[in-house]
Amino acid sequence: MARVTPLERKGAAVCPASCGELVQGTWNGVNFLVPCPVDLYSLAVVKLRPSPGLTGPADRPKALEAVRRTLSFLGSPELGGELWLDSRIPRGKGMASSTADIGAAASAAAAALGMYLRPRDLAFLAVGIEPTDGTLLPGITLVDHVRGYWQLPLGQGPEAGILALDLGGQVDTLEFNAQPGLAEKNEANEALTRRAFLLVRRGIQEKNLGLLGQGTTLSAEANQSILFKPLLSELRDWSRRRGGAGIVAAHSGTVLGLLYQPERNLEKEEESLRRAFPAVGCSWHMRFIQGGVKVVNNNAAAWRELTVSQGKVRGLGVPGF
Repeated sequence: MARVTPLERKGAAVCPASCGELVQGTWNGVNFLVPCPVDLYSLAVVKLRPSPGLTGPADRPKALEAVRRTLSFLGSPELGGELWLDSRIPRGKGMASSTADIGAAASAAAAALGMYLRPRDLAFLAVGIEPTDGTLLPGITLVDHVRGYWQLPLGQGPEAGILALDLGGQVDTLEFNAQPGLAEKNEANEALTRRAFLLVRRGIQEKNLGLLGQGTTLSAEANQSILFKPLLSELRDWSRRRGGAGIVAAHSGTVLGLLYQPERNLEKEEESLRRAFPAVGCSWHMRFIQGGVKVVNNNAAAWRELTVSQGKVRGLGVPGF
């Protein structure tokens, strides 16, 4: 693709969050996860200049590193510039906030060069910074989130509403994946994890939310031996009695999501849940969507359509556009 002139070197992109993972564990010792992308986004804007030096949010060093690596990968390491980032994704909760920042920042940097990162290249760049979710890949894609060698597209998946709940606390992804004994715990869970994956894969391919929910629930339950979540069993049973399809967990975070048919009124469901579980903290109403980074640049109509239809990043001001 032809490059743009220096005065036009700016780009913008969004990457979705994930409400935990549909499945996570190991298969014959290889780490993998299947993300649960939702309509909550990180927005990155990159402006490039001919002089060296990159600036950006001091509290988002991984996103700034993604810009630096992208410029080098695309043959322009000499350029500098500025990263602007706005995300409504809670951090440290297992919602792929860092992956969304990294994916959006890298794609915005490529767009500023007038270029495009293939999904496989984007995943390899991201996993070089930290263990990475599959939300930056199109559709619903299984990934080896630690090494980035394994990517398996599974399909588009069924529509679903998700009532996401924060059970409190924070988990650092790097520390979680470096904990002693994690490989042995995952190995002990492999039989359950395989069953969960096969159910989830069928649910995605057949667009069957019931099968999907069976698989996500099994994976969430298996993960209790690795990162225990209080109230998981109680919330699972409560939701099941009310016609819920299952429960999805952040395997390295604190969030749980209750899966429902897309027409379910999540506001009324939340009201009932708070009466039954007054100790539950924050909650969000989300939609299960397809993964993948979207380059938005200065296409105001497309940006408005995205933000208004998803209703999660409405009102963001994009500098310079």
